[in-house]
This record gives sequence, C-alpha cells and structure tokens, in this order.
Amino acid sequence: MQTGLFDWHDRLGKLDKNEDPLTQLDKLTDWERFRPIPEQIRKKKTKRSPGPKYCDVIMMFKVLILQSLYNLSDDAVEFQILDRLSFMRFLKLNLGDRVPDSKTIWLFREQLGKAKLVNMLFAEFNAFLKSSGCSAKKGQIVDASIVSAPEQRNSRDENNKIKQGEVPKDWKHAKKRQKDTDARWTKKNRKSCYGYKNHISVDVKHKIIRTYEVTDASVHDSTMFEELLDDSNSSRDVWADSAYRSKDSVRWLKKQNFREHLQRKGSRNKKLTEWEKQGNKTRSKIRSRVEHIFGVQTMTAGNLILRTIGFVRARAKIGLRNLAYNMNRYKILSGNGI
Repeated sequence: MQTGLFDWHDRLGKLDKNEDPLTQLDKLTDWERFRPIPEQIRKKKTKRSPGPKYCDVIMMFKVLILQSLYNLSDDAVEFQILDRLSFMRFLKLNLGDRVPDSKTIWLFREQLGKAKLVNMLFAEFNAFLKSSGCSAKKGQIVDASIVSAPEQRNSRDENNKIKQGEVPKDWKHAKKRQKDTDARWTKKNRKSCYGYKNHISVDVKHKIIRTYEVTDASVHDSTMFEELLDDSNSSRDVWADSAYRSKDSVRWLKKQNFREHLQRKGSRNKKLTEWEKQGNKTRSKIRSRVEHIFGVQTMTAGNLILRTIGFVRARAKIGLRNLAYNMNRYKILSGNGI
C-alpha cells in the first residue's frame, strides 16, 4: 500500500491529540539561546571533527536531551530517531533527512564533556527558568544518589594501585580503555554499590535542580554540602537527611544565616527523644520531595546506569540527565500554570 503526505499528517495529528510531551517541551524551550555554547566545539580546532557538517549543534543537543530523558544508549537513540515519528519531529527531521549515527552522537557528547560545556548548558537553562518566572523559592533540599557504573573485575592488588592513583603496569592500552579507574565502591543500606554520586540541591516550591556536583561513589554526601547550597533561593531554609548533620555543618549554616532543618539520627547509647522523632517526621514531609526526583531519573529503566568509562564522561552524562529532568519538570509546571 502506497503512503502519501496526508498519511503522515494524520499520524502526527493523532500524536497531538494524545498530547505528545516532546511537542510541548519543544514549544516551551528557547533552544536558540543555547547555541553559542555548543558552537564553541565547532570553532575549536581539533584533529578530529566533532561530527558531519549536516549535524546542527542544536539538533545534536536535542538528541542528547532525548537520550537522557529516555535513558538510551547511543545505538538505541539512533534507532529510536529512525523509528519514531515523535523523535523525528522533535529534532525537526524529515523522512529524507540524514540521522546522526551513534558514533556522531558519542563524539558530540565527548566534546561537550571535555570542554566542560554541560555545566554551562545547565546554567543557561537555569537562567532561562529565572527569566520565565520560575526562580528558586521556599528553601532548598540537599541530597545525593548513587549512579551505578559497570562493575570492574580487578584483583585486590589492582584495586589497591587504582586507589593510590596508579594504573597497573601490566595493563595494555586496549585494556586501559575498558577500565574505569575513577569510579569507586561504597555501601548503601548494607549493599555494595559501584559508580558515582549525583549530589543535588533542589528548590522546595518548584522541585527543580538548581545546583549539582558529581563525585565518585565513595565521597561522603556531606563533603559537597557547602558547594551545593544556592544563595539565590528566596528562603534561607535548608533541608537534608542525617548524613549532613554535624556540629560543624550546623555551626556553618548558622554563620551563613541559613535555617537548618537537618534530620537527627540516634545511636545505641543515645536514643532519639519523642520530640526529636516528631521533628524528623515533620522535616521529612519537605525533605522527601527530593526523593521524587531520583525516582523520576531512574523509573524509565528501573535504574540509572552509566554506559561510559571515566569521571569526565560520567560528569557529562549525569549533568545532561539533571538538565533533561529540569526541562521535563518545567514542562509539567507550565502545564499546571507554574
């Protein structure tokens, strides 16, 4: 059966009737304001070109947003662009247009990561949010989540050398490329986890990520506490779980004129009083909002897993995931009249 122009029109019309979320996101976002940031890649003289000339930087940026929203590998996002009309329309591609392949997608993200441009893209969208009347309000919540990386099967001696910042001498070049020497092991709820940590600060009113930091999984949550706090928030209230509570942190918050709402933790020798338990219960009603964000970031695939090797690539992937979450969250808020 031969298809015509109106057949595609009808199919897209049905997508619109079902409120295609990508169409809404595309209309709400001023994509052109991002252009100067990824254009820095094209202006930079490198031995390897960052992709074919037909790949517009904004189109490639939108590909990475799609990849982050749906937690897709490079090969999978290439296939989905070829297969899904909603993806093609979001990227302004027609059936006869060339689709960027997985290597082009990988290379574009690689260039962004090495140039540390993902942080700039994230900051630019936050500036867009403020200009759209979606500034940080009603205080902030700080928390961290482990992002799993492929586990490394190393010997004990190899792991000891990696922890000391060394690379085992018997590792050949090909093996080095397959080994992540930046990720680390940690324990959460008595379960061993390997990878990195996504540290975020979220404003209470809009539940949008305002600042973030990426570290290996072994870094304690409280280490990044001060770096994450957002001074632009309209309120000085700060919520966090008991991992962030210490005499030093409480003292520092008071010195910076923040009002602390940090969870308390009892011990074997000092149980929490009923008053302290009630305080934790009251604070958790606000603090739990940050858990919704980590839930959204992992619900597409059951778990947010990195398919990259090394800290630079992990930071880029996690940063893009945070940015994609913010864009999607802004779409939801706009639909509710913010």
